[in-house]
Parts: sequence; structure tokens; C-alpha cells
Amino acid sequence: MLERMTKQLNRARPISPLGQVTGASGGRVAVSGLDHTARLGDRVRLRTQDQVIDAEVIRVDTDGLQVMPDGPSDGLAMGDTVQLMPQLVFAPHDSWIGRVIDPDGKPLDGRPLLPGLSSRALRIPPPPPHARRPMGARLETNIAAFDTLLPLVQGQRIGLFAGSGVGKSTLLGDLARGVGADVIVVGLVGERGRELRQFVTDVLGDLGMSRAVVVAATSDRAPQTRRRCAWAATAVAEHFRDAGKQVLLLIDSVTRFAEAHRELAAAAGEPTALRGFPASTAPAIAQLCERAGPGCGAQGDITAIYSVLVAGSDMEEPVADMLRGVLDGHVVLDRSIAERGRFPAVDILRSVSRSLPEAATDVENSMISQARRLMGSYDRAEMMIQAGLYIEGSDPATDAAIASHEALERFLTLTKTGSVGASFSLLRQALANATPRSQS
Repeated sequence: MLERMTKQLNRARPISPLGQVTGASGGRVAVSGLDHTARLGDRVRLRTQDQVIDAEVIRVDTDGLQVMPDGPSDGLAMGDTVQLMPQLVFAPHDSWIGRVIDPDGKPLDGRPLLPGLSSRALRIPPPPPHARRPMGARLETNIAAFDTLLPLVQGQRIGLFAGSGVGKSTLLGDLARGVGADVIVVGLVGERGRELRQFVTDVLGDLGMSRAVVVAATSDRAPQTRRRCAWAATAVAEHFRDAGKQVLLLIDSVTRFAEAHRELAAAAGEPTALRGFPASTAPAIAQLCERAGPGCGAQGDITAIYSVLVAGSDMEEPVADMLRGVLDGHVVLDRSIAERGRFPAVDILRSVSRSLPEAATDVENSMISQARRLMGSYDRAEMMIQAGLYIEGSDPATDAAIASHEALERFLTLTKTGSVGASFSLLRQALANATPRSQS
């Protein structure tokens, strides 16, 4: 503790370069006098007569700097002093477990928090591709669908695609409590303020928080803070991965990360492209996701789950399309399934885990294939079945799908199965109903 306190004191810088405000427009502030000292991404402090406003440098050119304030810039005037702040020190430490912090490493839970001894950059390259291990062993989740049909393995990265109100936060909480990992890192990007406390106390609870670090930037924070939230959560996960631990990283949501990036890119003058998102959005998402995954050598792994908000279940919207291309699987939550009362509302037919078939035995893969065939047959005939137009005996595959439908639906609601073996035993029982009554 004394060493960490001494390190923090030594980081203090007694002298700071000063500039001044030369203009303000559209949420941006023009600054002169720091042209040769400030760099892109540096932090500055605007001092007015009544307040102090922190800001981030978003553009550097021959006319000076453009900075984006972290909050309202009311009261700012020409000639106000601008102070270049020291480089942000983000130094994760094992003592951060059980804490709620902001993207700058400051506590949000009302208790003091010291940084670690070694600082980390918020944006670093992923481990070398040629040195990374392949994905590892299957992880138990205690959720029937993920223990069987959509397995999750060490070092895998999956996307959770969902609209609002379909049980996304509840499912993330179930995964946080159930997945076998040494440390859980949760990045809440742009969440509503009341949901932060609810997620910590109700969704994670004492059991989840006992091995978790929560990094949060609520929806009222500036776009640069919300964007840093995803980077900071990943940096915390990398700290524990480098210590040889198995880490579960949950980012909720990549959509808000992309929206924050879009705001900053627009303010910096970057032209927009597909549906208002600039061309730099896809590389930003890819760089974020590539930092997770299997480690190298003695490192641990970062198993990552990234949530995506999809309006109207549109899987072709830009952020969903960008993310789906860089992940090792995607899980779709469907509103129509939630409306009929089945939670988690996972649409198995539209969801894929790229850990298969390696993550399961031949017998288990056979059961997974059979379950998918039955659900596919029922989905294709559902309209006729609900309308009473299907006649039993017309098609053996449809008869089997009808016979097993209720059992499979009950199976997909199970969230406390105990183990992967127990989940497959329950799936086997559900598939036993696949023989139509007329043939049994």
C-alpha cells in the first residue's frame, strides 16, 4: 500500500503548459498556445470564472487544437485559460476486484481507490496472432442452451444481439454468475444511471461482485468518456489475463461504443458513410474485439461477450454487421420468443457458436444436430400448425418436431442445470419425445 501511495505521489507534475480559448462552436472548443505540446487524445482543463471543465483533444492542425468538453461548456469565454493535464494514469490492480470504477480508474462506489504500480495504455495492440493459443476447453454456464446447443469455450468471443426489453441484462447477469472464470470484468457503456446500481446489486449480487470489476460510463457522460469505457474494461481484463487468470469480459454495449465513436468522429470532421457511421467505425470495433481471446505462453484467456442493440431485430444494421464478422459466434435474442414467455429468449436457429464441432463429442454433436433439425422443421411448419392446416402423418419430420416441441421449449428455459453433463442428459430426455405418438 505504501509503495502504491508513493508511486501516485511521484506521478504528480508541478508544472503544466497553458493555452487559451479562441473559439467555441457545436460542442467543440478551439484552443491556441498548446500546438507543439498537446497530442491527439490528451486531456486538458478549461478554467472559467465559475467552473473547471475537463476536455479531450480530438483534432490537431495548423490552426490549433479542437477539444471536446466532458460536460456543458456554458460560461466559457474567449481568452479563458486552458491547462494541459498530465497523461492519464490507468493502472489496474488486484484490489480493484469488487469495485465499481469509471473509465479513468476513479471509484464510483464512494470508497477510496489507489491505482496499481504499473500503468497500462487504454489502447494497445492484441497479442501476436502467430503466438496465440487456439480456443480452450468448454466453460460451464449453468444455462441449458449455452451448455449444449451454443457452447462457450475459453478464449471465445461471442456477440449477444438483442432489442430492448427482451432479457439481455438478465442473461448477462446469469452468464456472469454461472460461467467458470477467475475474474469477471463488466464494461457498462452508456447505461442509464439507475441501471448501474441495479446491475451491481440485483443482477450481479454479492456472489458476482466477489470476483468482478465493473467499469461504467453512464449515458449522460461525454462521448469520449463512453468510448473510453470499453477500452478501459478491456485494459482491466488484460491486466488479469497477463497474470495468468481466466477472465470473462462483458461489454454492454458495443452499439453505444460505436455511437460515441461516431459523435467524436463527426466533431473531428470525419465524413459519414453507411447509415451515418464513419468509415473508421469498423476498424475501431475490430481493434476492440481482437484484444480479447486466447493469450500467449503463460497468459490466461479473455472470454468475451459483447452485446449489440438491434432495432427491430435487424441483424443487417451496420454495427451488428461489423461485429458479426469479427467474432467467434453470435447469439440472437428474439422479441417474439420473449413475448410468448420463454426466457432466455434465444433464437437457436439464428444463433451460431463457432466452437462447434470441436467443443463437443461425436454423441453430443449428434444430439445438437437432431435438436436443430427438429426446431427447424417446426419453424417451417409453424404457421400451418397454428392455423390447424397440418394433418398428422403428412410428414414424419414435422410429426417428430411437433412431438418434441414443448419438451425442447421447456429445456431452453433452464438456467440452473448444474453442469454440462446434466444439461446434455436433460436434452436427451427432451429429444426422447421426438417419436410421434402414432408411431410409439
